[in-house]
Amino acid sequence: MRAGNELRHNDVVKNMGQSGLAAAQDQVRGARTAGSEQSTRARVARLILENGPVTAAALGTTLGLTPAAVRRHLDHLLDDGMVGTRTARVYGNRGRGRPARMFAITDAGRSAFEHTYDDLATSALRFLEERAGPQAVTDFARRQVADLERRYRPVVESAPLADRVRVLAEALSVDGYAASATARPGPAGGEQLCQHHCPVAHVAAEYPQLCEAETEAFGRLLGTPVQRLATIAHGDGICTTHVTAPSLRGSAANTAAKVTRSNANEVGGLSA
Repeated sequence: MRAGNELRHNDVVKNMGQSGLAAAQDQVRGARTAGSEQSTRARVARLILENGPVTAAALGTTLGLTPAAVRRHLDHLLDDGMVGTRTARVYGNRGRGRPARMFAITDAGRSAFEHTYDDLATSALRFLEERAGPQAVTDFARRQVADLERRYRPVVESAPLADRVRVLAEALSVDGYAASATARPGPAGGEQLCQHHCPVAHVAAEYPQLCEAETEAFGRLLGTPVQRLATIAHGDGICTTHVTAPSLRGSAANTAAKVTRSNANEVGGLSA
């Protein structure tokens, strides 16, 4: 009788052990799923950061995800404040249906990737400006960019003229700027150098001298007039720099020189 009781007791213990094992396995699977979800969500956020405003369909195609999976990740990122939405621009006549929603990284999302010591850097520049004046900040910005320019110059100058913007974009990407180069159609032509991430965006928002020094360096590296069209520091989604087409470089440089001479004459006339 006692043996039977012991047998039944062992059976109960065995069943409890199996249940505990199943529960543990479920926890492991749940942890793996959660980890995979977080990893995929981070990839979605990174793509939005690097490619600028994009649609859910484009994200799904790039990552090989179903529309439902993409929406799930985007909903989480929206709830966390990592991304925001905007309506896609439509050129020409728009067809039926609502315009596509574009997903763009927010300041909070950008900060989740980097922006270490922003407050300290801003305070340091503020102190420098107070003690030595605005020109000291400009000199500092140019000094900082000089290192970047020195490292990039051999790579850019060794590339064919037609590839230099792309090569510069690749060099910037290595340094974390998530840059790309695209050709611009039309008579003006040229290329656009886009930086989808700026490690010093918060500092540059207060001190645009950092952006100005960088733009000057791009012009020297590419040997052509460039124009900054948009910056992350000023609230745009991407830092965009227009690079003059090779066929127009001479005329653009002449135009810039004429404008400079005209401005100098105006200043001279006023001072007289």
